[in-house]
Amino acid sequence: MSVEKKLIAVFGATGNQGSGVVRALKANGRFKVRALSREPGKYKGGADEVIAADLARPETLGPALEGAHGVFLVTNFWQEGADEIKQAIAAIKAAKAAGVSHLIWSTLPNVEAISGGEFKLPQFTGKARVDAIVKEAGFARHTFVVPPAYYQNFSGPFGPQKQPDGSLGWVLPIDPTVRCFHMGDINELGDIVAGAFAHPDETGNGAYLPLVGDFLSFDDMVGALNELGHQLTFTRVPREVYAGFFPGADALGETLAYYETYTYLGPGSHSDEIALANRIAGRTPTPFASWARDNFRIGQASRA
Repeated sequence: MSVEKKLIAVFGATGNQGSGVVRALKANGRFKVRALSREPGKYKGGADEVIAADLARPETLGPALEGAHGVFLVTNFWQEGADEIKQAIAAIKAAKAAGVSHLIWSTLPNVEAISGGEFKLPQFTGKARVDAIVKEAGFARHTFVVPPAYYQNFSGPFGPQKQPDGSLGWVLPIDPTVRCFHMGDINELGDIVAGAFAHPDETGNGAYLPLVGDFLSFDDMVGALNELGHQLTFTRVPREVYAGFFPGADALGETLAYYETYTYLGPGSHSDEIALANRIAGRTPTPFASWARDNFRIGQASRA
């Protein structure tokens, strides 16, 4: 006699995080997966079903979450006009009203709290401020997953650029010797999410589960890439000079300054959280050099 599979609803099912979550949940074999999409007719993934849901239209959320045991929730700071906190609150309320038992929220460190207000990174802190709302919602289980600095973002517009001397490399306002990047292949976040749903007794009491495949400096990254046959360079420039390079350069400079000062995940080793994330995922995340050997291409990028 087969046991009925628990239904997990996945927000952002066409994005980098959500699509990986769908794949991992299906591979796990214990769950039925419902993809939530603003345009379900265009969905091409492997979910068992797809339903229309738009975080900007709260009236769509209740029907989309009906019957769900678990929900993976992620919002997109970079989506034009998005109010992440408002969207997350709407989804949390809808999930609670639908009787969802286990909610997993994709969060990031509270940079303003970590830095005492020195650095303002709304793409981080906005997500962190939702954590308390998740905790207070009263779900039977709730878990926080923490995506890394994507390996994928070190290609393309965020990757090496052509320099005046004809070389390819980075020109950035950061000390390249400081190990501060908690990094990973964003496609592997789904393994942690699926593991968290499969092991709620270990993860469902507010555990923080970061995906960390490597912890590197920029020199480490450049060295790993050059060992693979690339010929990439790094040049450090003052932050005030970098701020004038292009629109948005000042904000990126502030992000890098935060990393250099506090690291991506913030102070502390995070070793226990990383170990739990890896254990419930059932695998060790791919290191940067291994990922780069198979995947690093100039001209590709992803940040959503």
